[in-house]
Amino acid sequence: MPRLFGTDGIRGVANVDLKPMTAYALGRATAHRLVGARGAIVVGQDTRRSCDLFVAAITAGATSLGTDVHRVGVVPTPALAFLAGTGEYAAGIMVSASHNPATDNGLKVLDQDGLKLDDTVEDELEQLIWRSEELGGAGNDDLGIDVDARDRVARYAADRMRLASAVSAAGLRIVLDAANGSGGDLGPGILAATGAAVEVINNRPDGTNINLHCGATDPTGLARAVVDRGADVGFALDGDADRLIAVDAAGRVVDGDQILGVLALERLGRDALAGRTLVVSVLSNGGLQEAVEAAGGTVVRTPVGDKYILEGMQVSGAGLGGEKSGHVIIREHTTSGDGIVTALEVLRVMTVQGRSLADLAATIPLLPQQQRAVRVRHKDQWEGDPVLQRAIATAEARLAGSGRILVRPSGTEPALRVMVEGPDAEMVNELADALATVANERLH
Repeated sequence: MPRLFGTDGIRGVANVDLKPMTAYALGRATAHRLVGARGAIVVGQDTRRSCDLFVAAITAGATSLGTDVHRVGVVPTPALAFLAGTGEYAAGIMVSASHNPATDNGLKVLDQDGLKLDDTVEDELEQLIWRSEELGGAGNDDLGIDVDARDRVARYAADRMRLASAVSAAGLRIVLDAANGSGGDLGPGILAATGAAVEVINNRPDGTNINLHCGATDPTGLARAVVDRGADVGFALDGDADRLIAVDAAGRVVDGDQILGVLALERLGRDALAGRTLVVSVLSNGGLQEAVEAAGGTVVRTPVGDKYILEGMQVSGAGLGGEKSGHVIIREHTTSGDGIVTALEVLRVMTVQGRSLADLAATIPLLPQQQRAVRVRHKDQWEGDPVLQRAIATAEARLAGSGRILVRPSGTEPALRVMVEGPDAEMVNELADALATVANERLH
């Protein structure tokens, strides 16, 4: 059978290829493998309509084996990670498909430290899911309890308010795009605690509009709002608020690579970048690596996925890592990507250095890079297709060692992802289009 877990949990189209029976079995598997007798797990969700369905299924599964389930409602994924790591819980499960469309959903399992699971533990859970009914069940007196634990979210909010109080952003105007997602309740108040004036857009979730033409995956509306309202900076969260993309006062997008560069250079400047090392994925721009290395830092690359970024940070001793998509992990503050914390860090650097975001972003000149997501039926067969392999070799020959090509199956969608990077923007665009066309023809 194909592997259930991708780079960010179990994903699929809600109630089509990701069914509530899988969530029920995952609840039982998590209770059996990670909890044990009379423990508890914490469960959160984003704003998708299907989330209630999956939370109910997880709750039924876990309680059937005697595990208490503390439901915290609609929360950012980093809030769920924070709560899972407080010591009160043996595990956490977040119901969210993050940046994906509202029709999708996902199930992310976290351990007692609020960290994503090792691949080996995920494999064990997967085997338990397939044989869920063999795990038995508790009698009436030993069933788990379903607990309304929405009040626990105040702990996360208080911690982030503490971070915000250390930033003096009075006089700045911010536009926050909440992506109609789970960061819309807490994000505005936390950012306002810096003293900045905060205006919020796309904060009316209806169950179907999460990430729809808004948020970190589509910041064009935020860029217009920043310019139209004369704001100093714009921040775009994604649907579960673990990503952040920024916009400068002129409406120019500042992606995750530039944000990472800004934070890394500031820390290098005061000798506060742990190990003088930044951890990024293989997708991160070569311009970021050049800027960090020129400032005396080291860049370590990992496979795509914030769980692999964190593993790379743990191995290298780095305190800062992330991805071009806007996942940024700041170990002194978080165990996972947290878009709200990333925004606070960007504001801190802006205010401490007295520089605009445009000025800071200019210190990280990026090489032309194009990415294509090609929806295909056979994403795992790309390495064995001779026509696609010849096309990749031809494209690499045209770059003549001055750029990079990366082709990989998506870990979260039925798609093949193509990245081309090089010094010539026109050639990069041409090669990305050509490879995407071949992939579509061969693997669809």
